[in-house]
Amino acid sequence: MKAEEFRKMSEEDLAKKERELREELGNLSFQHNLRPLEDTSRLKEVKKDIARIRTVISEKALG
Repeated sequence: MKAEEFRKMSEEDLAKKERELREELGNLSFQHNLRPLEDTSRLKEVKKDIARIRTVISEKALG
């Protein structure tokens, strides 16, 4: 997702989405440790989405 899409979401939705992405990241990391993933770029995408969410949350906290 793009940062603009995250900016349109409420803080509760952002927190929920962040939890979902962190869970997905954990699952992907675990699966990658067992056997190589077919699409390793998904790990990078999820990490970047988490960072985007954290940035938007910080922006909203600052006003």
